[in-house]
Amino acid sequence: MENITVKRKPREGEGVIMVVSGPAGSGKGTVVNSLMGLAPDELELSVSATTRSPRPGEVEGKSYYFITREDFESRIQNGQMLEYNYYCENYYGTPADAAKRVIASGKSLILEIDINGGLQVKKSYPDVVLVMLLPPDFDTLEQRLRGRGTETEEVICARLKRACQEVAMIDQYDYVVYNETGRTEDCARDLLSIIHAERRRVKRNPSVEANFFTPCRECCED
Repeated sequence: MENITVKRKPREGEGVIMVVSGPAGSGKGTVVNSLMGLAPDELELSVSATTRSPRPGEVEGKSYYFITREDFESRIQNGQMLEYNYYCENYYGTPADAAKRVIASGKSLILEIDINGGLQVKKSYPDVVLVMLLPPDFDTLEQRLRGRGTETEEVICARLKRACQEVAMIDQYDYVVYNETGRTEDCARDLLSIIHAERRRVKRNPSVEANFFTPCRECCED
């Protein structure tokens, strides 16, 4: 089923939508949690929608938005999902309306999703900030995966192969941030610095010309 998207530009005062992607072992979850702790008043973590049933302990609107399959497919058709995928007979994705509410409030929205999801978001929101989170090198990635001690050799090899495929797509992303072992907070601060810099882009602040240069021109004409 094809997602019908409507491209939109950022409005002044809106927050930034940032996608954080990276292979298994890059430490996405830990880094994103640290990022949220650095600036809780500036940031909000995206909540996905799903068609699967709630599990014990899951809370509507916090763990997921639990919606029907019919509702989800209708949102896809109407371009109301920033991104989505179909996994184990259920849909998962990011509702566009929830994302718009967050950035309209002035907060920046953080999406921890895979590369395919990130590129889907870019189709409907070209000004999304795509960040690839990586360990410092391939050897470190392999050490982290093996150090878990919870996965078979077959699974580890599959994850390493997938990591190579993901890194091969890095030219479609905007930034790369390295998550060095033992420096999680430094990595999170790098992400926060990117958000702050993006909010100061000229295209996100169109009123500068009206507020400053229009009076300046009038002054120069006198």
